[in-house]
Amino acid sequence: MAPQRYREQFDHIQRSMPEVPLVMGPDSDAHPLYEKGVVLARSGEEARAVEDAVRAHFGETRGLLPEHVRRDGPDGGRSGVTRIRVGAPDLGEDAVPHALGALRSAEERHGRRLVSRNHVVHIAVNACPGDEPVPIARSAAPNPAAAGTGHDPGTAVRVLVVDTGLVHDHHAYPLLAHTTGDTQAAETDGGGMLRQYVGHGTFIAGILAAVAPNTDITVRGTLNDAGAVLESEFGARLFDAVDGAGWPDVISLSAGSPAPGLHGLLGLEAFMRELRDQRTLLVAAAGNNGSDVPFWPAAYSALPEYADSVVSVGALRSDGEGPACFSNHGRWVRVFAPGERLTSALTGFGTPVPYLYQHSTYDDCRYGFDYSCTCQYPRHTGALSEARESTGGKPDQVMFDGFAQWSGTSFATPVAAGLVAALMTAERERDPRTAGARLLADATHRTDVRGAKVRALRPPTWRPVPVPAPALPA
Repeated sequence: MAPQRYREQFDHIQRSMPEVPLVMGPDSDAHPLYEKGVVLARSGEEARAVEDAVRAHFGETRGLLPEHVRRDGPDGGRSGVTRIRVGAPDLGEDAVPHALGALRSAEERHGRRLVSRNHVVHIAVNACPGDEPVPIARSAAPNPAAAGTGHDPGTAVRVLVVDTGLVHDHHAYPLLAHTTGDTQAAETDGGGMLRQYVGHGTFIAGILAAVAPNTDITVRGTLNDAGAVLESEFGARLFDAVDGAGWPDVISLSAGSPAPGLHGLLGLEAFMRELRDQRTLLVAAAGNNGSDVPFWPAAYSALPEYADSVVSVGALRSDGEGPACFSNHGRWVRVFAPGERLTSALTGFGTPVPYLYQHSTYDDCRYGFDYSCTCQYPRHTGALSEARESTGGKPDQVMFDGFAQWSGTSFATPVAAGLVAALMTAERERDPRTAGARLLADATHRTDVRGAKVRALRPPTWRPVPVPAPALPA
Protein backbone atom coordinates (compact mmCIF):
# COMPACT_ATOMS: atom_id res chain seq x y z
CA MET A 1 0.00 0.00 0.00
CA ALA A 2 1.32 3.43 -0.86
CA PRO A 3 2.41 5.64 2.07
CA GLN A 4 -0.15 8.14 3.33
CA ARG A 5 1.74 11.12 2.01
CA TYR A 6 1.89 9.58 -1.45
CA ARG A 7 -1.86 9.29 -1.21
CA GLU A 8 -2.36 12.92 -0.19
CA GLN A 9 -0.33 14.19 -3.14
CA PHE A 10 -2.03 11.68 -5.43
CA ASP A 11 -5.39 13.12 -4.35
CA HIS A 12 -4.11 16.63 -5.08
CA ILE A 13 -3.15 15.65 -8.64
CA GLN A 14 -6.46 13.85 -9.11
CA ARG A 15 -8.33 17.00 -8.09
CA SER A 16 -6.33 18.98 -10.65
CA MET A 17 -7.28 16.45 -13.38
CA PRO A 18 -10.85 15.55 -12.33
CA GLU A 19 -11.83 14.26 -15.76
CA VAL A 20 -9.05 11.63 -15.74
CA PRO A 21 -9.35 8.69 -13.31
CA LEU A 22 -5.83 7.93 -12.07
CA VAL A 23 -4.18 4.86 -10.57
CA MET A 24 -0.95 4.56 -8.59
CA GLY A 25 1.32 1.77 -9.83
CA PRO A 26 2.96 -0.96 -7.78
CA ASP A 27 5.97 -0.51 -5.49
CA SER A 28 8.25 -2.29 -7.95
CA ASP A 29 7.56 0.45 -10.49
CA ALA A 30 8.45 3.26 -8.05
CA HIS A 31 4.81 4.32 -7.77
CA PRO A 32 4.12 5.63 -11.29
CA LEU A 33 0.78 7.34 -11.80
CA TYR A 34 -1.26 6.40 -14.84
CA GLU A 35 -4.73 6.73 -16.30
CA LYS A 36 -7.18 4.04 -15.26
CA GLY A 37 -8.75 1.94 -18.00
CA VAL A 38 -6.60 3.25 -20.89
CA VAL A 39 -3.51 1.93 -22.68
CA LEU A 40 -1.38 3.43 -25.44
CA ALA A 41 -0.17 1.91 -28.70
CA ARG A 42 1.66 3.33 -31.70
CA SER A 43 -0.80 4.80 -34.15
CA GLY A 44 -1.66 2.90 -37.29
CA GLU A 45 -1.42 -0.83 -37.80
CA GLU A 46 0.06 -1.49 -34.35
CA ALA A 47 -2.85 0.23 -32.62
CA ARG A 48 -5.32 -1.92 -34.54
CA ALA A 49 -3.36 -5.08 -33.69
CA VAL A 50 -3.20 -4.14 -30.00
CA GLU A 51 -6.92 -3.42 -29.90
CA ASP A 52 -7.73 -6.79 -31.50
CA ALA A 53 -5.34 -8.70 -29.22
CA VAL A 54 -6.72 -7.14 -26.04
CA ARG A 55 -10.32 -7.72 -27.10
CA ALA A 56 -9.59 -11.36 -27.90
CA HIS A 57 -7.79 -11.87 -24.58
CA PHE A 58 -10.63 -10.29 -22.64
CA GLY A 59 -13.12 -12.52 -24.45
CA GLU A 60 -11.21 -15.58 -23.26
CA THR A 61 -10.75 -14.42 -19.66
CA ARG A 62 -13.46 -14.67 -17.05
CA GLY A 63 -14.36 -11.34 -15.46
CA LEU A 64 -13.04 -9.19 -18.30
CA LEU A 65 -15.39 -7.46 -20.72
CA PRO A 66 -14.33 -7.37 -24.40
CA GLU A 67 -17.11 -4.91 -25.24
CA HIS A 68 -15.24 -2.24 -23.26
CA VAL A 69 -12.22 -2.42 -25.57
CA ARG A 70 -12.36 0.42 -28.11
CA ARG A 71 -10.50 3.38 -29.53
CA ASP A 72 -10.65 6.41 -27.26
CA GLY A 73 -9.62 9.28 -29.49
CA PRO A 74 -8.20 9.84 -32.96
CA ASP A 75 -5.71 7.46 -34.52
CA GLY A 76 -2.65 9.58 -35.11
CA GLY A 77 -1.52 13.06 -34.26
CA ARG A 78 1.91 14.44 -33.46
CA SER A 79 2.33 12.29 -30.35
CA GLY A 80 2.32 9.18 -32.55
CA VAL A 81 0.17 7.18 -30.13
CA THR A 82 -3.46 6.11 -29.95
CA ARG A 83 -5.49 5.78 -26.76
CA ILE A 84 -7.30 2.46 -26.39
CA ARG A 85 -9.90 2.13 -23.67
CA VAL A 86 -9.84 -1.28 -22.02
CA GLY A 87 -12.21 -0.75 -19.10
CA ALA A 88 -14.95 1.53 -17.86
CA PRO A 89 -13.59 4.19 -15.46
CA ASP A 90 -16.25 3.41 -12.85
CA LEU A 91 -15.33 -0.29 -12.61
CA GLY A 92 -13.65 -1.29 -9.37
CA GLU A 93 -10.71 -3.22 -10.82
CA ASP A 94 -8.35 -1.58 -13.26
CA ALA A 95 -8.14 -3.52 -16.54
CA VAL A 96 -4.81 -2.02 -17.63
CA PRO A 97 -2.57 -4.78 -16.12
CA HIS A 98 -4.68 -7.40 -17.93
CA ALA A 99 -4.33 -5.51 -21.22
CA LEU A 100 -0.56 -5.29 -20.80
CA GLY A 101 -0.44 -9.04 -20.16
CA ALA A 102 -2.38 -9.73 -23.35
CA LEU A 103 0.54 -8.38 -25.42
CA ARG A 104 3.43 -9.83 -23.42
CA SER A 105 4.09 -12.79 -25.71
CA ALA A 106 3.85 -10.63 -28.83
CA GLU A 107 6.31 -8.14 -27.31
CA GLU A 108 8.78 -10.94 -26.60
CA ARG A 109 8.55 -12.07 -30.23
CA HIS A 110 8.99 -8.56 -31.62
CA GLY A 111 11.67 -7.56 -29.11
CA ARG A 112 10.04 -4.23 -28.29
CA ARG A 113 7.15 -2.73 -26.37
CA LEU A 114 3.80 -2.67 -28.19
CA VAL A 115 1.48 -1.37 -25.46
CA SER A 116 1.92 0.86 -22.45
CA ARG A 117 0.19 2.52 -19.54
CA ASN A 118 -0.77 6.15 -20.11
CA HIS A 119 1.63 7.54 -17.50
CA VAL A 120 1.23 10.86 -15.75
CA VAL A 121 4.33 12.94 -16.45
CA HIS A 122 4.84 15.07 -13.38
CA ILE A 123 7.24 17.36 -11.54
CA ALA A 124 6.82 15.41 -8.28
CA VAL A 125 7.34 12.09 -10.08
CA ASN A 126 5.77 9.64 -7.66
CA ALA A 127 3.34 12.16 -6.15
CA CYS A 128 5.71 12.95 -3.29
CA PRO A 129 7.91 16.01 -3.78
CA GLY A 130 11.44 16.22 -2.37
CA ASP A 131 10.29 19.07 -0.18
CA GLU A 132 8.46 22.37 -0.44
CA PRO A 133 9.85 25.88 -0.88
CA VAL A 134 10.91 27.87 2.17
CA PRO A 135 10.78 31.70 2.17
CA ILE A 136 14.13 33.48 2.14
CA ALA A 137 14.60 37.18 2.93
CA ARG A 138 14.73 39.64 0.04
CA SER A 139 18.17 40.71 1.23
CA ALA A 140 19.55 37.20 0.58
CA ALA A 141 21.61 36.31 -2.47
CA PRO A 142 20.71 33.63 -4.99
CA ASN A 143 22.54 30.32 -4.76
CA PRO A 144 24.08 29.72 -7.24
CA ALA A 145 24.98 33.41 -7.28
CA ALA A 146 24.89 35.36 -10.51
CA ALA A 147 27.98 34.86 -12.66
CA GLY A 148 29.81 38.02 -13.59
CA THR A 149 29.36 37.72 -17.35
CA GLY A 150 27.02 39.93 -19.34
CA HIS A 151 24.31 39.41 -21.93
CA ASP A 152 24.95 39.80 -25.64
CA PRO A 153 21.84 39.49 -27.84
CA GLY A 154 23.99 38.44 -30.78
CA THR A 155 25.56 35.44 -29.06
CA ALA A 156 23.04 34.57 -26.32
CA VAL A 157 22.31 30.86 -25.99
CA ARG A 158 18.65 30.02 -26.50
CA VAL A 159 17.23 27.89 -23.67
CA LEU A 160 13.70 26.50 -23.49
CA VAL A 161 12.37 25.62 -20.03
CA VAL A 162 9.42 23.21 -20.20
CA ASP A 163 7.67 23.72 -16.89
CA THR A 164 4.80 25.53 -15.16
CA GLY A 165 5.21 28.96 -16.73
CA LEU A 166 6.21 32.27 -15.14
CA VAL A 167 4.68 34.35 -12.36
CA HIS A 168 3.09 37.50 -13.71
CA ASP A 169 5.69 39.92 -12.26
CA HIS A 170 8.82 37.84 -12.87
CA HIS A 171 10.59 40.77 -14.53
CA ALA A 172 10.82 42.43 -11.12
CA TYR A 173 13.75 40.04 -10.56
CA PRO A 174 16.70 41.56 -12.48
CA LEU A 175 18.21 38.20 -13.48
CA LEU A 176 15.04 37.43 -15.46
CA ALA A 177 15.34 40.49 -17.70
CA HIS A 178 15.95 38.23 -20.72
CA THR A 179 13.28 35.68 -19.86
CA THR A 180 9.95 35.40 -21.68
CA GLY A 181 7.23 32.83 -22.05
CA ASP A 182 3.87 31.73 -20.71
CA THR A 183 2.41 33.34 -17.62
CA GLN A 184 1.13 30.99 -14.93
CA ALA A 185 -2.60 30.54 -15.54
CA ALA A 186 -3.80 30.80 -11.93
CA GLU A 187 -1.28 31.71 -9.26
CA THR A 188 -3.57 31.61 -6.23
CA ASP A 189 -6.63 29.62 -5.19
CA GLY A 190 -10.01 30.94 -4.07
CA GLY A 191 -8.60 31.75 -0.65
CA GLY A 192 -5.68 33.76 -2.03
CA MET A 193 -3.13 31.03 -1.25
CA LEU A 194 -0.28 30.36 -3.65
CA ARG A 195 -1.09 27.17 -5.56
CA GLN A 196 1.23 24.20 -5.42
CA TYR A 197 4.10 24.40 -7.95
CA VAL A 198 3.35 28.00 -8.85
CA GLY A 199 6.73 29.67 -9.21
CA HIS A 200 8.47 26.40 -10.13
CA GLY A 201 9.24 27.56 -13.67
CA THR A 202 10.27 31.01 -12.43
CA PHE A 203 12.62 29.44 -9.86
CA ILE A 204 14.26 27.30 -12.55
CA ALA A 205 14.67 30.25 -14.93
CA GLY A 206 16.36 32.18 -12.14
CA ILE A 207 18.88 29.39 -11.57
CA LEU A 208 19.63 29.20 -15.29
CA ALA A 209 20.09 32.96 -15.61
CA ALA A 210 22.41 33.00 -12.58
CA VAL A 211 24.68 30.24 -13.91
CA ALA A 212 24.56 31.47 -17.52
CA PRO A 213 23.64 35.17 -17.87
CA ASN A 214 24.26 35.14 -21.63
CA THR A 215 21.03 33.29 -22.33
CA ASP A 216 17.66 34.08 -23.80
CA ILE A 217 15.29 31.92 -21.75
CA THR A 218 11.75 30.97 -22.75
CA VAL A 219 9.54 29.28 -20.14
CA ARG A 220 6.55 27.34 -21.43
CA GLY A 221 3.58 26.42 -19.22
CA THR A 222 3.43 22.85 -20.53
CA LEU A 223 3.02 21.54 -16.96
CA ASN A 224 0.64 24.26 -15.84
CA ASP A 225 -1.93 21.74 -14.55
CA ALA A 226 -0.45 21.23 -11.04
CA GLY A 227 2.79 20.15 -12.68
CA ALA A 228 1.19 17.21 -14.48
CA VAL A 229 0.28 16.06 -17.99
CA LEU A 230 -0.74 12.72 -19.45
CA GLU A 231 1.85 10.88 -21.52
CA SER A 232 -0.61 10.73 -24.44
CA GLU A 233 -0.59 14.55 -24.57
CA PHE A 234 2.98 15.28 -23.56
CA GLY A 235 4.68 14.57 -26.87
CA ALA A 236 2.36 16.91 -28.76
CA ARG A 237 2.85 19.62 -26.12
CA LEU A 238 6.61 19.33 -26.48
CA PHE A 239 6.24 19.83 -30.22
CA ASP A 240 4.07 22.88 -29.50
CA ALA A 241 6.76 24.23 -27.17
CA VAL A 242 9.40 24.22 -29.92
CA ASP A 243 7.11 25.36 -32.72
CA GLY A 244 6.98 29.04 -31.84
CA ALA A 245 10.62 30.09 -32.16
CA GLY A 246 12.14 26.92 -33.56
CA TRP A 247 14.31 24.36 -31.84
CA PRO A 248 16.45 26.00 -29.12
CA ASP A 249 20.06 25.26 -28.22
CA VAL A 250 19.11 23.65 -24.91
CA ILE A 251 15.88 22.30 -23.41
CA SER A 252 15.68 22.10 -19.61
CA LEU A 253 13.01 19.64 -18.46
CA SER A 254 12.36 18.85 -14.81
CA ALA A 255 9.58 16.29 -15.12
CA GLY A 256 8.99 12.74 -16.26
CA SER A 257 7.72 9.35 -15.20
CA PRO A 258 9.34 6.18 -13.89
CA ALA A 259 8.99 3.08 -16.05
CA PRO A 260 11.10 -0.08 -15.70
CA GLY A 261 13.33 -1.38 -18.46
CA LEU A 262 14.98 0.61 -21.21
CA HIS A 263 12.02 1.00 -23.55
CA GLY A 264 11.16 4.65 -22.90
CA LEU A 265 7.65 6.11 -23.11
CA LEU A 266 5.53 5.42 -26.18
CA GLY A 267 4.05 8.91 -25.99
CA LEU A 268 7.51 10.47 -26.34
CA GLU A 269 8.90 8.35 -29.17
CA ALA A 270 7.90 10.72 -31.98
CA PHE A 271 9.31 13.77 -30.21
CA MET A 272 12.52 11.99 -29.23
CA ARG A 273 13.11 10.84 -32.82
CA GLU A 274 12.72 14.43 -34.00
CA LEU A 275 14.99 15.69 -31.22
CA ARG A 276 17.67 13.20 -32.29
CA ASP A 277 17.71 14.75 -35.78
CA GLN A 278 18.06 18.31 -34.44
CA ARG A 279 21.06 20.00 -32.81
CA THR A 280 19.21 20.67 -29.53
CA LEU A 281 20.50 19.19 -26.28
CA LEU A 282 17.85 17.94 -23.83
CA VAL A 283 18.91 18.26 -20.17
CA ALA A 284 16.42 16.29 -18.08
CA ALA A 285 15.87 15.63 -14.38
CA ALA A 286 16.61 12.13 -13.12
CA GLY A 287 13.64 12.30 -10.74
CA ASN A 288 12.98 12.29 -7.00
CA ASN A 289 12.02 8.67 -6.35
CA GLY A 290 15.23 7.78 -4.50
CA SER A 291 15.22 4.80 -6.85
CA ASP A 292 17.28 3.22 -9.62
CA VAL A 293 14.19 2.60 -11.78
CA PRO A 294 14.76 4.46 -15.09
CA PHE A 295 12.99 7.80 -15.22
CA TRP A 296 11.89 9.10 -18.62
CA PRO A 297 12.79 11.10 -20.63
CA ALA A 298 16.06 11.47 -18.65
CA ALA A 299 16.84 7.75 -19.06
CA TYR A 300 17.02 8.14 -22.86
CA SER A 301 20.60 9.22 -22.15
CA ALA A 302 21.40 5.52 -21.53
CA LEU A 303 20.27 4.50 -25.02
CA PRO A 304 23.09 4.65 -27.61
CA GLU A 305 20.99 6.42 -30.23
CA TYR A 306 20.26 9.28 -27.80
CA ALA A 307 23.56 9.41 -25.90
CA ASP A 308 24.67 12.67 -27.54
CA SER A 309 21.28 14.40 -27.39
CA VAL A 310 20.17 13.80 -23.76
CA VAL A 311 21.89 14.48 -20.44
CA SER A 312 20.25 13.04 -17.30
CA VAL A 313 20.91 14.96 -14.07
CA GLY A 314 20.72 13.76 -10.47
CA ALA A 315 20.91 16.01 -7.39
CA LEU A 316 23.79 16.52 -4.99
CA ARG A 317 23.02 17.20 -1.35
CA SER A 318 23.53 20.69 0.03
CA ASP A 319 27.24 20.24 0.89
CA GLY A 320 28.01 18.76 -2.53
CA GLU A 321 29.72 15.72 -1.03
CA GLY A 322 27.19 13.09 -2.02
CA PRO A 323 23.78 12.55 -3.59
CA ALA A 324 20.63 14.03 -2.12
CA CYS A 325 18.62 11.25 -0.49
CA PHE A 326 15.64 11.88 -2.77
CA SER A 327 17.63 11.74 -6.02
CA ASN A 328 17.27 8.85 -8.41
CA HIS A 329 20.48 7.03 -9.22
CA GLY A 330 21.82 4.25 -11.42
CA ARG A 331 24.01 3.86 -14.45
CA TRP A 332 21.48 5.75 -16.55
CA VAL A 333 22.11 8.99 -14.54
CA ARG A 334 25.05 10.67 -16.28
CA VAL A 335 25.92 13.50 -13.89
CA PHE A 336 24.98 15.01 -10.53
CA ALA A 337 24.70 18.74 -9.78
CA PRO A 338 23.67 20.81 -6.75
CA GLY A 339 19.96 20.33 -6.19
CA GLU A 340 19.38 20.69 -2.47
CA ARG A 341 18.56 23.99 -0.74
CA LEU A 342 19.18 26.21 -3.74
CA THR A 343 17.98 29.82 -3.62
CA SER A 344 16.20 31.55 -6.48
CA ALA A 345 13.19 33.74 -7.22
CA LEU A 346 9.82 32.08 -6.58
CA THR A 347 7.57 35.13 -6.88
CA GLY A 348 8.17 38.51 -8.47
CA PHE A 349 9.18 40.58 -5.43
CA GLY A 350 5.78 42.22 -5.28
CA THR A 351 2.99 41.89 -2.73
CA PRO A 352 3.69 38.97 -0.33
CA VAL A 353 1.69 35.84 -1.18
CA PRO A 354 0.65 33.28 1.48
CA TYR A 355 1.33 29.57 1.05
CA LEU A 356 -0.02 26.69 3.13
CA TYR A 357 2.42 23.84 3.79
CA GLN A 358 1.06 20.39 3.07
CA HIS A 359 4.13 18.13 3.03
CA SER A 360 7.42 17.47 4.76
CA THR A 361 11.08 18.01 4.10
CA TYR A 362 13.47 15.13 4.17
CA ASP A 363 16.00 16.08 6.86
CA ASP A 364 15.31 12.98 8.94
CA CYS A 365 15.83 10.49 6.11
CA ARG A 366 18.96 11.82 4.42
CA TYR A 367 21.29 9.86 6.70
CA GLY A 368 19.84 6.42 6.06
CA PHE A 369 18.84 6.89 2.41
CA ASP A 370 15.29 5.84 3.32
CA TYR A 371 13.40 8.16 1.03
CA SER A 372 10.02 6.70 1.97
CA CYS A 373 10.20 8.43 5.34
CA THR A 374 9.79 11.75 3.57
CA CYS A 375 6.16 10.86 3.01
CA GLN A 376 5.45 8.36 5.77
CA TYR A 377 6.88 10.25 8.71
CA PRO A 378 6.69 13.98 8.02
CA ARG A 379 8.41 16.39 10.37
CA HIS A 380 5.94 19.16 9.69
CA THR A 381 2.81 17.89 11.38
CA GLY A 382 1.90 21.29 12.80
CA ALA A 383 2.36 24.95 12.01
CA LEU A 384 5.66 25.47 10.20
CA SER A 385 8.05 28.25 11.09
CA GLU A 386 10.40 29.73 8.52
CA ALA A 387 13.21 27.85 10.31
CA ARG A 388 11.53 24.58 9.23
CA GLU A 389 10.46 23.64 12.74
CA SER A 390 7.01 22.40 13.65
CA THR A 391 5.26 24.44 16.33
CA GLY A 392 2.82 21.67 17.15
CA GLY A 393 -0.29 23.64 16.19
CA LYS A 394 -2.54 23.20 13.19
CA PRO A 395 -0.92 23.67 9.76
CA ASP A 396 -0.10 27.30 9.17
CA GLN A 397 0.99 29.50 6.33
CA VAL A 398 4.19 31.26 5.33
CA MET A 399 4.59 34.30 3.11
CA PHE A 400 6.57 34.53 -0.13
CA ASP A 401 7.62 37.84 -1.60
CA GLY A 402 10.63 36.94 -3.72
CA PHE A 403 13.34 34.46 -2.86
CA ALA A 404 12.79 30.88 -1.80
CA GLN A 405 14.98 27.93 -0.94
CA TRP A 406 13.95 24.70 -2.66
CA SER A 407 15.28 21.20 -3.30
CA GLY A 408 14.85 18.55 -5.97
CA THR A 409 16.37 17.17 -9.15
CA SER A 410 14.12 19.81 -10.74
CA PHE A 411 16.74 22.36 -9.75
CA ALA A 412 19.87 20.34 -10.42
CA THR A 413 18.68 20.23 -14.04
CA PRO A 414 18.90 23.99 -14.78
CA VAL A 415 22.29 24.08 -13.03
CA ALA A 416 23.60 21.56 -15.57
CA ALA A 417 21.77 23.24 -18.46
CA GLY A 418 23.24 26.59 -17.40
CA LEU A 419 26.75 25.16 -17.31
CA VAL A 420 26.31 23.91 -20.88
CA ALA A 421 25.17 27.38 -21.95
CA ALA A 422 28.02 29.06 -20.04
CA LEU A 423 30.57 26.80 -21.74
CA MET A 424 29.07 27.65 -25.13
CA THR A 425 29.61 31.33 -24.39
CA ALA A 426 33.08 30.96 -22.91
CA GLU A 427 34.37 28.69 -25.69
CA ARG A 428 32.36 30.31 -28.49
CA GLU A 429 30.92 26.89 -29.17
CA ARG A 430 27.73 26.98 -31.23
CA ASP A 431 26.92 23.25 -31.03
CA PRO A 432 25.17 22.51 -27.71
CA ARG A 433 25.79 18.77 -27.98
CA THR A 434 29.50 19.31 -28.41
CA ALA A 435 29.40 21.66 -25.41
CA GLY A 436 27.52 19.09 -23.32
CA ALA A 437 29.96 16.34 -24.17
CA ARG A 438 32.91 18.59 -23.36
CA LEU A 439 31.36 19.64 -20.05
CA LEU A 440 31.01 16.01 -18.97
CA ALA A 441 34.44 15.02 -20.26
CA ASP A 442 36.13 17.90 -18.41
CA ALA A 443 34.27 17.33 -15.11
CA THR A 444 36.98 16.74 -12.52
CA HIS A 445 34.78 16.28 -9.47
CA ARG A 446 33.51 12.85 -8.54
CA THR A 447 31.05 11.82 -5.85
CA ASP A 448 30.16 8.44 -4.39
CA VAL A 449 26.64 7.26 -5.24
CA ARG A 450 25.77 3.85 -3.83
CA GLY A 451 29.38 2.72 -4.15
CA ALA A 452 29.97 4.10 -7.65
CA LYS A 453 32.06 7.16 -8.47
CA VAL A 454 30.04 9.48 -10.72
CA ARG A 455 30.59 12.89 -12.29
CA ALA A 456 29.58 15.92 -10.25
CA LEU A 457 29.21 19.47 -11.56
CA ARG A 458 29.70 22.36 -9.14
CA PRO A 459 29.21 25.87 -10.59
CA PRO A 460 31.86 28.35 -9.44
CA THR A 461 29.20 30.65 -7.97
CA TRP A 462 27.45 27.89 -5.99
CA ARG A 463 27.89 27.98 -2.21
CA PRO A 464 27.74 24.69 -0.26
CA VAL A 465 25.20 24.66 2.56
CA PRO A 466 26.22 22.61 5.61
CA VAL A 467 24.25 19.45 6.22
CA PRO A 468 22.76 19.61 9.73
CA ALA A 469 23.75 16.84 12.11
CA PRO A 470 21.01 14.25 12.72
CA ALA A 471 19.10 14.48 15.95
CA LEU A 472 20.17 11.94 18.56
CA PRO A 473 17.55 9.41 19.58
CA ALA A 474 15.75 10.16 22.81
